[in-house]
Amino acid sequence: MVRYALRDLETFKKIMETPGRGVPHTVRSLAEATGVSRSQVGRLVAGDLPDLPVNEAHAVAEALGVAVLVLFMPPVSPTQ
Repeated sequence: MVRYALRDLETFKKIMETPGRGVPHTVRSLAEATGVSRSQVGRLVAGDLPDLPVNEAHAVAEALGVAVLVLFMPPVSPTQ
């Protein structure tokens, strides 16, 4: 399964506070908006989870109103 790495934790947190689309997100609201589990979103925000599967990374970026590459970095090799 391809996973996208979070580029920068502080940028992610800042965008959660001031998203491109509407109201700021909490861990709970972002999880609900994306279908990503609350525990995964919480671990991502805490810095304990360095990456997400590609479909979840896209869902998070979409919910926050930014391009996926603003928040996540695809693997350097298609086999990763």
